[in-house]
Order: sequence, then C-alpha cells, then structure tokens
Amino acid sequence: MKEKLSYKDIFAISFMNFALFVGAGNIIFPPMVGIQSGIYIWNAAIGFLITATILPTISIIALANKGGSINKLISPIGKIMGIALITICYLSVGPFFAIPRTAAVSFEIDIAPFIGNSNISLFIYSIIYFIIINIISLYPGKLLNTIGYFLAPIKTIALLMLSISVIFNISGKTTTNAIDIYKNAAFSNGIINGYLTMDTLGSLMFGIIIINAIKSKGVYNVKRLVYYTILTSLISGLGIIIVYSSLFKLGSNSGSIISQKSNGIEILSAYVNNMFGIFGNYFLSILIFITCIVTAIGLTCACAEFFYKYLPISYKKIVFIISLISILITNLGLDQLIKFSIPILAAICPPCMVLVTTSFLSNLFCNTNIIFITVITSLVFSIIDIIQKTKIIKCFSYNLPLSQQELSWLLPTIIVFIFLILYYFYNIIKKFFFVKLKKFF
Repeated sequence: MKEKLSYKDIFAISFMNFALFVGAGNIIFPPMVGIQSGIYIWNAAIGFLITATILPTISIIALANKGGSINKLISPIGKIMGIALITICYLSVGPFFAIPRTAAVSFEIDIAPFIGNSNISLFIYSIIYFIIINIISLYPGKLLNTIGYFLAPIKTIALLMLSISVIFNISGKTTTNAIDIYKNAAFSNGIINGYLTMDTLGSLMFGIIIINAIKSKGVYNVKRLVYYTILTSLISGLGIIIVYSSLFKLGSNSGSIISQKSNGIEILSAYVNNMFGIFGNYFLSILIFITCIVTAIGLTCACAEFFYKYLPISYKKIVFIISLISILITNLGLDQLIKFSIPILAAICPPCMVLVTTSFLSNLFCNTNIIFITVITSLVFSIIDIIQKTKIIKCFSYNLPLSQQELSWLLPTIIVFIFLILYYFYNIIKKFFFVKLKKFF
C-alpha cells in the first residue's frame, strides 16, 4: 500500500484542522487583547500565539509521533495520573467549559441582539443547538466529509473575508493606551489569554481526530503520519495566525467605537456594525454559528470516543450525556463560564505542556521518572500561582521569579528537568567507568 495523501486530502484535513481549532474562544479573546494591550499589542500577541497556536501544533505532532495513541503519550507519568490528567482535560475542553462556551457565544451574537438576552431564550436555543450537535456527532467516521469538505471551507472563507476587511481598513482610531495588566506584563498576559482558548488542551483531543482522518486515507506508518501531521498543521497554523493577527488589529482599531472594558463579542459586533451596517451583523451571526458548531461537534466526538474506552456505556449514550451536561452548564451564562474556567485552565495547562514537550526527548533517556517528576513540579507550582491569584492564602510564590506574571511554575520546572537529566547521565557515566575500572583491575 502506497501511504500517500492526495493534494485534495491534504487541504481537506488542513481545513478540518483549522475549522476545529478556530472556535468561540479563538474569536472573542484576540480582539480583547488587541484593544486592551495598546502599544504593547505585539508583545501580548506573541505570548498569545505561543499557547494558542505553537503549543497546540506541537501537541498534535507529539501525538502523531506516538502513533496517535494518547495512552503512549501519558505512559511516562503512570497510568493512574495520566488518565486522571487527561480526563480533567477532556472534561474541561468538553462538557464543563469549552462545549457550553460555543453555545453561549453563539447565542449572544446570533440570537440575543434580535430577541433579547433572557434565560428562557438561552435555554430554548441551547436545546436546539445541542440537538444539532448530537445528531452530527453520532457519526464520527463522517467528520472529514461533514467538516473537512463542507463546513470548514465555508468557515475559512468567512474568516478570510473578515480578516481582509480588517487588513484594508484604514479608518478607526488605533488604541495606544494599555490597561494596567498589559503595561506591567503584556507577554505573560498574552500567554494567559492563549490558555483561555483551550487549544493547548484541545489539541490532545483534536489531534486524535486529525490523525484518525489521515489514517482513514491509508497512512499508518509513523514517519509518514508525522510528516502529514506536520504538513497539515503548518497549513492550518498559518491560516490561524493570519486570523489571529487580523483580530488583534481589529481590537486595536476599535478604540474609537467601543470601550476597552468591552468583551470580545461586543468588540466584534461593534466593528462589523461600524464597517458593514446591518449586513455585517448577519454576516457575523452566520460566521459565529458555523465557527462554534464545528468546534462543538469536534469536541463532542473526541470526548465521547475517549470516555467510550473507559466506561461501560455506548458511544451514542455518552454523546447524549455530554449534550445534556452542556445544556445545563450553557445556561450559567458566558461570563460565569469564563470566570470558572480561568483557575482550572491555569492549573492544568502547564503540566500538559510539559508532558507534551518532554515526550519528544523521552528517547534520550530510559527513565520515565524524569518526566513524571517534571510534570508534578509544573503542576505544584501552577497551583501555587492559582492560590496566589485567588488570594485564598498567602504563599511564598511572591518571592519566585515570574510569580507576578502567573508563570512561577516555569523556572522551577526547567531547573528540576535539567537537574534530573544531568543526574541521569551522571549515573550512566559513573556506571560506565566503574565497569571499565572493574575489568581493568
């Protein structure tokens, strides 16, 4: 069998990759970063792109390097901890936060401006929304046809139209004054906002969908799998960076039409209404609906397939349960969803990032304790960051480097990893010379 993808398949999978990742958070957070960061916009943008684009791409490649097996990826930290960490990721990027957020964002842009933002209208909309998702998610094997060949191109064209309008828009006042948090730490706040897209965690879910799509075309060799994963990820990643850059600029150019305190939905709505009038609102409604529903379908399928492996429940029932939980949580409202998700994401994103990045180096050493201890270190210090931010108790993280930027986990993790690597090779070298000396005498 010749394991080779056609150009049509490469672009279809790239479109699907792009469509899955550009969801609700990817649309609403960049404009906020753009309008709030002022003259520090590109410092914040670089931080945002690291956690919202670069690390998710690395995660997908890491999964492909393991043959698309999440179990192989988490094996260095042990079965119990690995499954626990991945389960938290799937719940967070699934029915607890990300899936309901797609419905909440879609409602606030598509429905609320026309009929009002009432609890009953949100409840009715969420039921209809998740019935659609439930029906499509029952057939995960057809995702490439549903998303890659149909919904993804529509979504991509709509986003490119929005991006082009921003690039060629010379009107509007560019925001120059940054709010305080960006004056002091633009780069790290960009990183935190990148967390909120949930793509760092979502990549562990979407990566499996992308890899399975490649496998469905007859590519099973790991090297070829990695090659096509890198190729399709680079194509989709370039498109995502273009969209993000235009949304940063959109936010930055909206200083004259809306307050810096506005959320991403309000900024987007104000911009398209200012640029295109009432037709802009209809365009934005269609764009957001397709954007949100594609991401929600991908997340639902990925969650259902994961839990199907570990629970004695059929795939269809799990899809129904995910939809039911998502309906209930959607009705908490968008602001509450974002508020609750921030501390959890800030706690679990660092260990996931460490697990993914160290997986590429695992072939250099035969001691899984190195990865395990490094991941634990990042988890402990990320929790300390959360304790400090929420002010539950006073802790020593104030004295740690980067603690004010909520990145106090970074330096200890790097130091522990380097120390463990040096100690590992020290023991190898010592053992080697001991054997040689023993033979000599």
